[in-house]
Amino acid sequence: MKKKRKYLLLGGMIMSAFFGFSQTDPDAPSQSNIQQYTPSKLIGKGQWDLKWFNNLYTQTESTFSEGKEPRQTFFTSTLEVYTGVGDNKRWNVGAILELRSNVVAGRGALEVFQFDGETGTARSGLTSIAPSVKFVPIASVSNFSIQSSFFIPLVDNETEDFLPVNGNNGVFLDQNGYIWQNRFFYDHTFPGGKWQLFTELNSELSFGDKDKSFANNSLNLTPGVFLSYFPSSTFTVLALAQHSQRIDLGNNFTQDFTALGGGLKYQLTSALNVEALYTNFVRGSNTGLGETFNIGLRAIF
Repeated sequence: MKKKRKYLLLGGMIMSAFFGFSQTDPDAPSQSNIQQYTPSKLIGKGQWDLKWFNNLYTQTESTFSEGKEPRQTFFTSTLEVYTGVGDNKRWNVGAILELRSNVVAGRGALEVFQFDGETGTARSGLTSIAPSVKFVPIASVSNFSIQSSFFIPLVDNETEDFLPVNGNNGVFLDQNGYIWQNRFFYDHTFPGGKWQLFTELNSELSFGDKDKSFANNSLNLTPGVFLSYFPSSTFTVLALAQHSQRIDLGNNFTQDFTALGGGLKYQLTSALNVEALYTNFVRGSNTGLGETFNIGLRAIF
């Protein structure tokens, strides 16, 4: 039972590439930021890019058992800060911070926002920090970029061991290991500028003492496809599909899941936009079968 609890949060990590999903010609003066700045596009020298993305994953089902289970909810708040360096929009440098709050043992989904740390049912805190760099490897292909980040864990124990509470043997907070993450972004805008296809391949190499984290010594690959439609220059709706596959590199654990969903994004001001996303885990193995509710803000100035 304890081992099972270590795996459930990973199923909720559909993260964080969902910051702008449509683009047309960046030289067009009428374009909004949500059109110009997909994850594939970098900002210029002296500009700042701030992203605050919030993901709430909740489940009452998993592949570890049949039927309903006591609700478990995992909340992740991610802050990304980048600035442009150089004169050719090919390099951005920055950092990523992650804050998490998790509740288990049948507690309500919104109780993650209480941050109460109740023994046996809740944990919260700042869990990781990552220096990060984004770059365009091919100067002539500005809509293909790579984001490389190195996550340093700030948690002492992946799971806190408590006396059983409603059948729960502990509360998972976050992975206790180092992660080298590389995300490959590419987008294509169709003629007319109303439709755009965005693709991503997220790779995460987790390493460290395999006794400290279920994910250490494994490689996680997550390809994703996002189709966006623009009713106007300040509003977009999208559909998405993602698959995640964890490959065993010595920890004797594999995992996979597939998620489908959709969302929208709106340009609030010339600098600030808001987005909302929903995803549902339609299948998987060694994972939870829940759903995510996501909201984010992005400012470019």
